[in-house]
Amino acid sequence: MTTRKWDTLIVNANLATMTENGCAYGEIRQAAIAIDSASIAWVGPMSELPDTPAECARTLFNANGMWITPGLIDCHTHLLFAGSRAWEFEFRLNGKSYQEIAEDGGGILSTVRATREATDSRLLSDSANRLQHMLAEGVTSVEIKSGYGLSLEQELRLLSACKRLQDRHPIDIYPTLLAAHAVPEEYTGRPDEYVDLICESIIPQVAEQQLADSVDAYCETLAFNPAQVRRVFDAAKAHKLDVRLHADQFSDSGGAALAAEYKALSADHLEYASEDGIRAMAASGTTAVLLPGAFYMLGETRLPPIDRMREHGVRLAVATDCNPGSSPLSSILTALNLSCICFRLTPEEALQGVTINAAHALGIAHRAGSLEVGKIADLALWHIDEPAELTYWIGGRKCRHLYKNGECLF
Repeated sequence: MTTRKWDTLIVNANLATMTENGCAYGEIRQAAIAIDSASIAWVGPMSELPDTPAECARTLFNANGMWITPGLIDCHTHLLFAGSRAWEFEFRLNGKSYQEIAEDGGGILSTVRATREATDSRLLSDSANRLQHMLAEGVTSVEIKSGYGLSLEQELRLLSACKRLQDRHPIDIYPTLLAAHAVPEEYTGRPDEYVDLICESIIPQVAEQQLADSVDAYCETLAFNPAQVRRVFDAAKAHKLDVRLHADQFSDSGGAALAAEYKALSADHLEYASEDGIRAMAASGTTAVLLPGAFYMLGETRLPPIDRMREHGVRLAVATDCNPGSSPLSSILTALNLSCICFRLTPEEALQGVTINAAHALGIAHRAGSLEVGKIADLALWHIDEPAELTYWIGGRKCRHLYKNGECLF
């Protein structure tokens, strides 16, 4: 033992480390975990502690048999928006498709109008409330996309709002530029000109102001074609920004293969992805992000090719896709349950999907997503008997204690 004591030692815990240690969930029972300077300093069975607990750390916390997981990661959200699209929900229940509603003036452009009209204070207040709900369920990292501005001024405004959210909220926020979300009304019939704006003005300014970590695009028949997405990705890469892609949600547009070609961090949705696309993702290391909230809310029946993903060794992440149209879901625990029921993930796969694999989808697996020495001390403590309970309960199972960067938030 070094002469310096650890800051905190949590004892009498069961750990779901989400590492490959030969046990399901990477579990270690009757374990301890040490925190020092906001990082994990020691992990293992209590029997292997280098000294008595009192001699190891300045502060002791008795977990009394609680399970500890890494802080959960929601790696795909559109959390920053204004307005509601409950009317679309009614229309879908009365037989209209998502595409038909979009063509009639609903869909993404409906939220764009509401978001442009909203005050900054309202946007920040509503988004902070959603973040607070996520925090209560053990989420310590969240990706937030722009994409409801669709102009230079408005996209910069939304990404700047993400920065202000980060200043006032403990959750780590990873902002993504999604200007290529839809063609705005003022560019109707001129999508290539809008892509010019994205490539020549929006991406350069976002990069210069360091407002986003990555660039996303929506590759679909009702959004942008592969040639247009290539232009967006070329501009992103030229400005040293990572890329990710909404791919193959409603049709096989070659999105999975396109994401892999650009070594995207993730390709998301993927209901119609081809086996060639899945094979390419495996070769490139691109993570598949499954979005069961949208699948459920839209009443889809075409499942993502998960067996092929398993066969080829593609990492599977799970996220809420929190947005006002296709997935008004801010509960990561409900997303876990839906991923098991709708997509037939195992509970272990689902939990991997919101921890270590979600970290890969955000490019942060070197610092988050598992309980390993040297990673940030983001820890969620749960009053459960087994990790599978996190996927079993439909709502109502809140995180009991949450550590962020080694500090206990509640």
